[in-house]
Amino acid sequence: MSASRTERLLNLLIALLNTKYGLRRSELREKVYHDTTSSDDAFGRRFERDKVELRHFGFDVETVTDPGWGSDDPATTRYRIGKESNRLPDVVLTPAECTVLLLAAQLWEQAALGSAARDAVRKLQAAGGLADAEPPPGVQPRIRPAGQAFEDLVAAVHGRHPVRFSYLAGSTGNEEVRTVEPWGLGSRFGQWYLVGYDRARGDRRFFRLSRFTSAVEVLEKDSFTPPSSFNVREQLATLPELPVRQAVVDVARGALLGLRKHAAPAGDSADASDAVPPRPGFDRLTVPYRDAETLAEELASYGARAVVVAPAVLHTSVRRRLAAAAAFAAAPAPQIDFPEHAPAKRVRKRTSEDQLKRMLQLVPFLVHNQGLHISDIAERFGISRKELEDDLRILICSGLPEGYPDDLLDIRWDDDHVYILEDLDLKRPVRFTVDEACALLAGLQALNGLPGLDEGGALESVTLKLTAAAGEEGLKAAAVSGPEVAPKDSATLDAAREAIGAGERLHLEYLSPQRDAVTERDVDPLRLYSLDSTWYLEAYCHLARGLRNFRLDRIQGLRRTGVPAGAAAAPAGGFPEKLFTPTDDDAVVVVELTRQGAGLADDYYAERTAELPSGNLLAEIRFGSAAWLPMFVAQHGGSVRVLEPRALAEETRTWLEAALARYEPAPAARLD
Repeated sequence: MSASRTERLLNLLIALLNTKYGLRRSELREKVYHDTTSSDDAFGRRFERDKVELRHFGFDVETVTDPGWGSDDPATTRYRIGKESNRLPDVVLTPAECTVLLLAAQLWEQAALGSAARDAVRKLQAAGGLADAEPPPGVQPRIRPAGQAFEDLVAAVHGRHPVRFSYLAGSTGNEEVRTVEPWGLGSRFGQWYLVGYDRARGDRRFFRLSRFTSAVEVLEKDSFTPPSSFNVREQLATLPELPVRQAVVDVARGALLGLRKHAAPAGDSADASDAVPPRPGFDRLTVPYRDAETLAEELASYGARAVVVAPAVLHTSVRRRLAAAAAFAAAPAPQIDFPEHAPAKRVRKRTSEDQLKRMLQLVPFLVHNQGLHISDIAERFGISRKELEDDLRILICSGLPEGYPDDLLDIRWDDDHVYILEDLDLKRPVRFTVDEACALLAGLQALNGLPGLDEGGALESVTLKLTAAAGEEGLKAAAVSGPEVAPKDSATLDAAREAIGAGERLHLEYLSPQRDAVTERDVDPLRLYSLDSTWYLEAYCHLARGLRNFRLDRIQGLRRTGVPAGAAAAPAGGFPEKLFTPTDDDAVVVVELTRQGAGLADDYYAERTAELPSGNLLAEIRFGSAAWLPMFVAQHGGSVRVLEPRALAEETRTWLEAALARYEPAPAARLD
């Protein structure tokens, strides 16, 4: 959409909103389009495209026909937009409901649903139904979507476009190309699943996103119709949990304490692995697991310190990850060139469509927030001051066809405080889009069971109110379902919350995976937050002399000391956006990410990014420990490699080669 088309659509919208009886096509052509050169057919096609575009923004153009005349006669057909049909209904929320809603909106840490949640909150603020509120003290859950595949699949689900991807079949272990009509996307058993119609197999299938071995291709020229009243959570509830299986793994003696915590010495079963004794310096352990791919991701990150003996499918899965990582690491390196002022995040180029969408939010926001400073408004909308001023300049030139000055939008900001004096019936927000309804409703659903929330109170009531306000779009939102963010074991969380509330120091016994050791430390607890159901304690660590984030499931012991927390424990601002506290000792690393792994740039808070001609992504990321980098590369199996520093890239290649050598020959042969 060009900038001129943005202005034209805005003026067309205002004209159709502010006519009681409707405007004929000839009137619109003369007064809005100022079109005197194109043919009637060409103008008709242009007008129909604009009607579709307005419908995309939530405005349905009504056709009014004079009695006795046919609707196919442009001379007797008039057009208008009903003032109520497209507007967000009034939503009045109590302070407790506002708190729960903000908690749900903040769940989506990254990705398109995060932007959609912010847009939805702005609409509620513009309607005057959302009071200022703060999240519950000490707790902030987050959902981390499953990378770029999640982004692409959400767009395909809501756009109703088929998708194509390569997939590692769990039943056969073979990699296959699938073409699927995506009905819904949801989380179960700690994994994200796509539910859809597999065109080659002619039936519904479930696809786990961690088994995707390629980027998702959205077939935008094709479309489909999903089943009516589809609910992905109900569909995923039919999935049986995988049975517990046993893997036989040789582990370096004295290493990998975290793995040993869940393992046991291998017994004297008649397993085929007994034919090959453990290598010198290794212990043979039995590791319980439900899914081979999940365990393979963990075991690959251990490199040469762990080797799968059985089953063969797990051995193959780990070897495949290590081989892909080693091959990518050994490939010719691209030229490293970050443009000046390279963005920290991958930012989709803003279009004039984004601008029109933003302006439609901006007018009602200004009506209900008169006199805000222009910089504050720009910050609220996540744009620069220049972009905001460009929006305002377009708005003040928009209005009724050939109207007088009083028929134009009247916005003033001469003293840097913005006031709107004439809104031309744009003062009420447009109804929720599918993405916006999905972000809020799926977020509220994920909060069930969260400590500190009354499920039968504000959470239930705000869900009912927003479902009613979302209407048909709320029904479509059932195509996406997030994970429940309640912790699996709330005892440690409850103890930490009590210490935070009392301002009391804690003594921790903590399993550090990087050190591969249990350390004891005193910490001043600050707050708790999560990614999905994995919870973290942010605290000032007296051992490290700085802020640190501790995973609750790695805390081996926790006790209150009775000592007041020190003044050094005061956090700098709101809830942390990162699970990593930068220091001067960090390793600054340049990595290359494939399109499949591009989401890691956001997950690990890249400081700079740049696209490569191949479609891959350069990212500059800080890591607290360079020693952890080979594990990170192996875990993601061919989606990421280290480019700089060169010495670290070489160390990573050597580490991967040593790990891969452990998997040659096959497990049935001798391993040492």
